[in-house]
Amino acid sequence: MNKSSIALLIGAGVVLILAFVYAWQLSTELGSVDIGVHGWIAMILGVVFTLALGMGLMFLVFYSHRKGYDDRIEPK
Repeated sequence: MNKSSIALLIGAGVVLILAFVYAWQLSTELGSVDIGVHGWIAMILGVVFTLALGMGLMFLVFYSHRKGYDDRIEPK
């Protein structure tokens, strides 16, 4: 690993830690929040849709690579 890779990993780690700290502070400031049935349904549908979209896009990446669609075409 070179110095730029290590610096990138450290920077990404710092950003991740700061995001967790911010989320923790925000969640403790809100206190107790009740989520109704419609909120749970919306959250579940959002998670399912996001996972389906991510899996579908990853499938397309692997499918495209295996079929050779990603190969560079040299000009004639």
